[in-house]
Amino acid sequence: MLEWSIQSRGRVCAITGKAFADKEPCHTVLLQQDRGYERLDLCQAAWAAEGASLSARANLVSHWRGEYHAPVAGPPEAIGRDDAEGLLRRILELRDESYAAAAFVLAAMLERKRVLKVRSEVREGNRRVFVYEHHRSGDILAVADPHLKLDQLLSVQRQVADLLTNGLPAAPASESTESHEISADATVPKELVPATTSESAPPDVSSGVTSLSA
Repeated sequence: MLEWSIQSRGRVCAITGKAFADKEPCHTVLLQQDRGYERLDLCQAAWAAEGASLSARANLVSHWRGEYHAPVAGPPEAIGRDDAEGLLRRILELRDESYAAAAFVLAAMLERKRVLKVRSEVREGNRRVFVYEHHRSGDILAVADPHLKLDQLLSVQRQVADLLTNGLPAAPASESTESHEISADATVPKELVPATTSESAPPDVSSGVTSLSA
């Protein structure tokens, strides 16, 4: 799918090495490298000193200001099979192209629910990649635009509904999205039902999959 799919926020400033305090303002810089992308999280002082030079770099992809949130103490919360965020993360970790369309739809659902926020749009050859940031953890998730057409959308919606209900199969899927067998009785969540349609345009991720732009 991608050379990188998920990158976590650093717990220390990439330049000073100083640990971030909870709710401390910070700056995130995304740089294009030979293989994938490099993420740098900077404290305010480091940005003041190095921000201008970083912004002038030819390989700068994006920069945004955020707030560091310290990890919650205790064991991580278990992710249920029907959890859209957990499903998206597992799909991205699989790097299986047959789930590319499902990942795109799940990301749009989570953006609509304000769990994810688009931070950048990257062009990789002839494809478009959306860089999302998780509103709480600060994790960066890269999701490629599969250029869905209207006649594919219902099949993908049913695939997502099936995955949310039954989870991922034990082995990575080998069939394409178009040939993925979905139960006719699978219920499509209301978040996946488009309000408008277009014959050739992919879902508009700025407003979730409920809108298709021309």
